[in-house]
Amino acid sequence: MSKPFTLYTFPTPNGVQPAIFLEELKKINPSVDYDVQKIDISKNTQKEPWFLKLNPNGRIPVLVDHSRGDFSVFETAAILLYLGQHYDKDHQFWFDPATDPNNYSEMLQWIFFAHGGVGPMQGQANHFNKFAPENIPYAKKRYLDETKRLYGVLEIRLEGREWLAGSGKGKYSLADVKAIPWVRIHSFAGIETLDEWPNVKAWVERGEGREGFQAGLQIAKS
Repeated sequence: MSKPFTLYTFPTPNGVQPAIFLEELKKINPSVDYDVQKIDISKNTQKEPWFLKLNPNGRIPVLVDHSRGDFSVFETAAILLYLGQHYDKDHQFWFDPATDPNNYSEMLQWIFFAHGGVGPMQGQANHFNKFAPENIPYAKKRYLDETKRLYGVLEIRLEGREWLAGSGKGKYSLADVKAIPWVRIHSFAGIETLDEWPNVKAWVERGEGREGFQAGLQIAKS
């Protein structure tokens, strides 16, 4: 018997995010369980016609919800928000837009900051640092500098806080699930340590220390 979800993914910073959140959800919602289908992006499996029916953009990850008519969701931020909406009714990992609109908005702001800023910029730094067929110093410096600038923004936000969104010191939310998987692989982009950003360093360690976070990383690798 198939499980309620199928996650099509690969162990990239984006690919691990839904697995991390699904593992967190499994601890609070017994209806949440999922199969993982690994998509080998090195072989362009994500460009095959069957996959493009799930995601016309030909990118991982994709989540298929079999309990809701095989509804498919692509883009990591959209997947996280979808899972929260339907399977975290008590808002343990997000905020109720009706009763807690300000914290909900702040969470969205940081999700979009990571989705449109940290991920793309650090992704380009990764590419030009590791995979570009030629050495282009301008590109390497441009994206490395921008990644560092974005870390600086996170450093400001995390001053006196534990998490990106929520009142007081904040609470672990979808914003952290979205951002930490990118920042934790900083060395891949050419940033050897996070010592320059101590608040960010402590935040990443805090997130990595969660059991669900570690379980999600391992599931995405399997």
